[in-house]
Amino acid sequence: MEPTAHNHPPHLLEAIRRRAAEIFRLSGGVAGRDIENWCRAEAEILRESAGRPLRRVVVINLAGVVYTGEYDSASAGDYTPGEWKAGDRVPVRLSGDKLYLRRPNGRELLTTIVKRIG
Repeated sequence: MEPTAHNHPPHLLEAIRRRAAEIFRLSGGVAGRDIENWCRAEAEILRESAGRPLRRVVVINLAGVVYTGEYDSASAGDYTPGEWKAGDRVPVRLSGDKLYLRRPNGRELLTTIVKRIG
């Protein structure tokens, strides 16, 4: 059981869930401490993430090369994560360490390549 979320983004919820499961295992799997484990995990994860800027990235497979592009949400205009689904064809152009992704609305999302595999 996971207690009600406090408007945490999905990546934080997943980190909290994983930490709560780890606390459960490390404490011997004692039943009935779900909320206690969740609250402890939530406090730990939020403390760890405080002060660290949130990285926003997109991952694109371009001809067998997987690029991870980081973008600044302040300059991303009205882009919202989830505009593309896994497997969607996304027009891209590369320029140095920049990856430009053509959005469904015709605008481009500018990212800086932070990882390249392949």
